[in-house]
Amino acid sequence: MGRHGIILFGHGARDSRWKKPFERLAVKLRASRDSQPVVLAFLELMTPDLPAAVASLVDDEGCDAVTVVPVFFGQGGHVRRDLPEIVEKCRAGYPGVLINVATAVGEDDAVLDAVAEYCLRAVD
Repeated sequence: MGRHGIILFGHGARDSRWKKPFERLAVKLRASRDSQPVVLAFLELMTPDLPAAVASLVDDEGCDAVTVVPVFFGQGGHVRRDLPEIVEKCRAGYPGVLINVATAVGEDDAVLDAVAEYCLRAVD
């Protein structure tokens, strides 16, 4: 395997300030990935969408593997229904590229521990 890109996949919002934490997360990941690309993608209301982000990683960055990380707190309809449909279209468009989807970040115990720690700090 050559280059492995990460796509941080979020819902999107009308207010451009909404994506600031996602951009900060991408910067942190890029700093620890030794030139392996990290990009953002959104379901709606913002660009790029997931197919455009995959195309960028494959066509522009030369990635032969992509991991989509849903930056959602839980696995609602968008993660369970919409995301798999979009990913299948991306796989069909790039059959030689391994495209994996991680679990929604909020489903991870370490993430929940970090959020719980934050909540406790908020009341101190």
